[in-house]
Amino acid sequence: MAQPRDYITMQALARIEYKLDLIMANLGVAQAAPPEEPWLAGVRSEIRSGRKIQAIKLYREHTGLGLKEAKDAVERMEKGY
Repeated sequence: MAQPRDYITMQALARIEYKLDLIMANLGVAQAAPPEEPWLAGVRSEIRSGRKIQAIKLYREHTGLGLKEAKDAVERMEKGY
């Protein structure tokens, strides 16, 4: 189980990654796809099955992001980003 400090660090990293994704998208910079985390396959499966709310919940659970940030990330995944 993650310690509280680890959880805060994961939240901070998730927010930084989210912001970098936005910056890169606005600049039109493509990024090489890193190896996908296993839980992301679950998020993608929920999206494909039409269970967007479940996908958002799963994304939040693993990243610690807020509702809006997780929703935005899942919607970008839906669009293929």
